[in-house]
Amino acid sequence: MRSLTLLTDLYQLTMMQGYFENGTDNKEVVFDMFYRKNPSNGGYAICAGLEQLVEYVLNLKFSTQDIEYLDSLNIFSQEFLHELQDFKFTGDIDAIEEGTIVFPNEPLVRVTSTIMQAQLIETALLNIINHQSLIATKASRIVMAAKDDTVLEFGLRRAQGPDAGIYGTRATIIGGCNGTSNMLAGKMFDIPVSGTHAHSWVMSFNTELEAFQAYANTFPNKLILLVDTYDTLASGVPNAIKVFNEIKPAGVYGIRLDSGDLAYLSKRARIMLDNAGHQNAIISASSDLDENIITDLKRQGAKIDLWGVGTRLITSKDCPAFGGVYKICAYKEGDKYIPKIKLSDNPIKVTNPGVKKVVRVYDKESSKVKVDIIALLEEEFDIKQDLVVRDHNARWKKMKLKANEYTLRELLVPVMRKGKCIYDFPSVKQIRDYAKREMETLWEEHVRLLNPEILPVDLSDDLYYLKEKMLNEFKEVRGAKTCLED
Repeated sequence: MRSLTLLTDLYQLTMMQGYFENGTDNKEVVFDMFYRKNPSNGGYAICAGLEQLVEYVLNLKFSTQDIEYLDSLNIFSQEFLHELQDFKFTGDIDAIEEGTIVFPNEPLVRVTSTIMQAQLIETALLNIINHQSLIATKASRIVMAAKDDTVLEFGLRRAQGPDAGIYGTRATIIGGCNGTSNMLAGKMFDIPVSGTHAHSWVMSFNTELEAFQAYANTFPNKLILLVDTYDTLASGVPNAIKVFNEIKPAGVYGIRLDSGDLAYLSKRARIMLDNAGHQNAIISASSDLDENIITDLKRQGAKIDLWGVGTRLITSKDCPAFGGVYKICAYKEGDKYIPKIKLSDNPIKVTNPGVKKVVRVYDKESSKVKVDIIALLEEEFDIKQDLVVRDHNARWKKMKLKANEYTLRELLVPVMRKGKCIYDFPSVKQIRDYAKREMETLWEEHVRLLNPEILPVDLSDDLYYLKEKMLNEFKEVRGAKTCLED
């Protein structure tokens, strides 16, 4: 296994040396990883990448070559480099499970460790969780647009490198895709692989019909013929029908459209196939698809049963970055955690202080999510009591949930304790099934592709007043300073 220990930014290591030389390297801190805005202007995101994060943390070790490289930069002291030789993550990680529906500002990962350890893992943590959460969310939107149709991921050749292709494929399955063309991902994650043939296959024969016949003889039980190499309706579909009549396929069979007006071509091809007695033949389509195009094709009555989605899925073309961040929220002093807050002239960048948890509130009758509450870790909620939740950006907006009409669930679960993994990771297919159940807990208003209703994420009263108190304290300091300057 290749070492990813140096998969970090330089400033993580310079800060680590600063902590070491200032004697604060063993200070215990808490960091939150969260994001601020849903991808693609959507109403939700899907959390993914946790298993790869834990693999990375468990294998953290500075090799001799790593130390030699750092030494060659003439930045780091020999004492610090010697300290890195024995580096190991010994902290705790709590996280929201992969496949869970999540919303802005909720801690997806909580890291409790020494400041040195927490600082080192920041960059890789963000790289892993941001990427897979982004692609899983994009896949979910595409699968939702396709409704009950099969969706296959075909994006490996357009991914930004091998890792993005491999782990992007993993994320697309979590998001709901049924399979992939990516053979290595199929092997690594035990997920279904699927594919047909390329235009080059057809062009390598003297005629299109010969190409179809040869392919059918090789794969008679799974026969999908690409019909748009020359002329879809005048040549491709008629030749496919000739082959179907000759072979009389017993398994899955049909055609693939990869160019042209997919709505028109699919409707005409459906008529041709049905008239020839091939009502069971499927029509699959590719060609730069995404959730918006699929939605529009369905609106036009396209007769497509299977969608092969590539570039716009594996790159999340309309929203290429998830935007997750990693911020310190508390440090330990004696037996207590002291809350920390980051201020900004941009209100969205002001962080929530303290060690926190995420509590999901469900309507008991429908099992739909009513609201999420970000609360301080020590807070308790009693379902036998009425629950009042507010919009923390507009406190006069509130909702009252009567006792015994709602249920609660804490989302963050223990994953690592004292540097050891204590969590049993499910398979990718199990995560996909779980994510599907998660989607069923959202109201239709929250999952629509265009202008979704945003599910409320409330701050508990205790967290809200802690944040207000800290903001006011800083405001007083800044106000006094401004007065003196004036």
